Amino acid sequence: MRHLPHPPPPERSAEVRRRFAEEARSERPDLSTLCLLVGAEADGGLDEAGLDAAQMELDRLAGELPFRPGTPDAWARALRDLLGERYGFRGTAADYRRLESSLLHEVLRRRRGLPILLSVVWLEVARRAGAPVYGVGLPGHFVVGFGPEEDRVLADPFDGGRVLTGNDADVLVAGATGAPLHPSMLEPAEPLDVVKRILNNVRAWAAARPERSDVALWAIDLALLLPSHAARLRYERAQLLVQRGEFTAGAAELDAYADVVGAVDEAAAERVRFEARAARALLN
Repeated sequence: MRHLPHPPPPERSAEVRRRFAEEARSERPDLSTLCLLVGAEADGGLDEAGLDAAQMELDRLAGELPFRPGTPDAWARALRDLLGERYGFRGTAADYRRLESSLLHEVLRRRRGLPILLSVVWLEVARRAGAPVYGVGLPGHFVVGFGPEEDRVLADPFDGGRVLTGNDADVLVAGATGAPLHPSMLEPAEPLDVVKRILNNVRAWAAARPERSDVALWAIDLALLLPSHAARLRYERAQLLVQRGEFTAGAAELDAYADVVGAVDEAAAERVRFEARAARALLN
């Protein structure tokens, strides 16, 4: 029987969060480091040796690429041949049901994952080899891009690195949203935007599994450590604490959120304060 990753002890979690916040606020946040720290918050079995081993695996894979293949198309096909064909990195529908599909160290081990985590593998291996590579956060499906806008080549790591041609990207977007592809959707994704989207995926996974509210809580806590985040995350965190039976802590956070909201919408703030009073009443 498969067991889900177990969380780290409090002192390890505190250290992981400190390093995550420090990296997220650095001048040039490192995507692989941030993703691996997400993994360390999810999986107490991922120690320092495991973090180092994952980075070394990315280095090793990059070392197996041909030396500077040349054009964006050549880079895309070299990554497809190495990661998709030789090593079998790809995704299936079943991967959406696994928390491990959002954890970089597990994706490197299993060679399976969500589109965005497989794209992180492509990005980090290609970047180490000197490729002109970047993430592309299409609605509902993350892919990777190679080369400048006028010569851009897109590849889909979830489909083994298939190089997208013709209207393939339009089809992906239409399938996810029912809307046409807009050029703004092809803008390179910044590392912090990638991490934010990964944490959103983790929260979505946990939301479908109320018994795993612990996962939802750490995903929110990490998202709150990012330099830019939605204020509503604090409201979501407060509600989660109440659902978990932590009524006093949840009520305190609801009051704090109401103080913020009150500056722009007093009626909404009063509704949140009512929730806080209701949470405290559950203690009686």
